[in-house]
Amino acid sequence: MTAPTLGLAEPVTALVLAGGRGSRMGGVDKGLLRVQGAPLVQWALQRLRAQAGVAPVEMAINANRQLADYAAFGVPVWPDPVPGFVGPLAGFAAGLQHCRTPLLLTVPCDVPQFPLDLLLRLRQALRQEQADLALAAAPDEAGATRWQPVFCLLRTGLRQSLLDSLEQGECKVQHWARKHRCAVVNFDAATDDPLAFRNLNTPEQVRALEAERAD
Repeated sequence: MTAPTLGLAEPVTALVLAGGRGSRMGGVDKGLLRVQGAPLVQWALQRLRAQAGVAPVEMAINANRQLADYAAFGVPVWPDPVPGFVGPLAGFAAGLQHCRTPLLLTVPCDVPQFPLDLLLRLRQALRQEQADLALAAAPDEAGATRWQPVFCLLRTGLRQSLLDSLEQGECKVQHWARKHRCAVVNFDAATDDPLAFRNLNTPEQVRALEAERAD
């Protein structure tokens, strides 16, 4: 698609992805898992509200279980449009089907410390590179830069492309993203938190985070 000109104030809908199986958590619905007394999805919503620059005009949750519990957070709940827990790309599709703004920001529910300037930097890259979507990248524990593809800002005009890919069996965000003009934003500056993109996949990781924050 041809990327239109983007103004920095163009409205954004933010979507918290909480539609997974939680397999490595023993099937626990991770978005509702409490960390220091608050469900992870609440951490994500608070982090989105605190974004630097122009905050999202609307927020929603992508979930496939316990929908009433998620609705209690006071934002719309959008299930995957396809069955089978096929992954975050289906969550992207849910967002694009319901989104009423030109741009959709996606974040996972299990990364409670993602950057407060995430949206600002993704918007800047999308505009400067005239891209179709922008996603984050950050160093891993070994220092190698890796994409963080579920932290993504995308144009809602990508909806049909995404649905077509799902119909063809494509489930990887990275593979789909490479079909489009994609801006990659590195969060590797000296001032960036090296643990900002650390996700919570196991009970041990949850306990470790709680211990750190208790110090």
